[in-house]
Amino acid sequence: MGAELAGRARAGLVTMIAVTAVLYALQIANMATLGWLASTFGIRPRDPESLPDILTSPLVHDPTGWGHLAANTLPLIVFGFLAFLAGVREFLTAVALSWLASGIGVWLFGGSIFGLPSITVGASGVIFGLFGFLLVRGFLNRRWGQILLAVALFIAYGGVLLGALPTLERGISWQAHLFGLLGGVAAAVALRSRERGPRPRSQTRSR
Repeated sequence: MGAELAGRARAGLVTMIAVTAVLYALQIANMATLGWLASTFGIRPRDPESLPDILTSPLVHDPTGWGHLAANTLPLIVFGFLAFLAGVREFLTAVALSWLASGIGVWLFGGSIFGLPSITVGASGVIFGLFGFLLVRGFLNRRWGQILLAVALFIAYGGVLLGALPTLERGISWQAHLFGLLGGVAAAVALRSRERGPRPRSQTRSR
């Protein structure tokens, strides 16, 4: 068991470093092309032609500087690494549902209430999803180790959940945060039903 966990830890660290390297490489290209990647692959809410951008928007960030990507880097590595420790299937499920839920939520409900055009980019929806997955899975699985981890994460990062509340502040997609968070919770629920499975029926013997 210890060797297996160590193997997952190594694989998870390598995976998250590789993902981070890809994001930074894309940001270099994004800035070099004056934001072409962001404007082309970001989500334009309720635009049918922008539906495929649900699959690409988390890969690009604000092209005006490094602040957006830098703010996402540490939580992405930490939450991604911890989710990977649960297993490859768990990690991929949490990422996929967070990614899709965040993108669909932005496409349906994103943008300004005043009708101003907007483009949403960034991995924060996936980050919120991974955070939500890590927060609730222990309580669903009734595993004390995962519950203690959830409590520690909440103490350290719980304040970021305020970013999932509706706000009129420009430049922040609370829709991406909220729906990504819900996607991560959905992943925890789905994996819990698979992991625990149906309980065996009690059997009685006739004498």
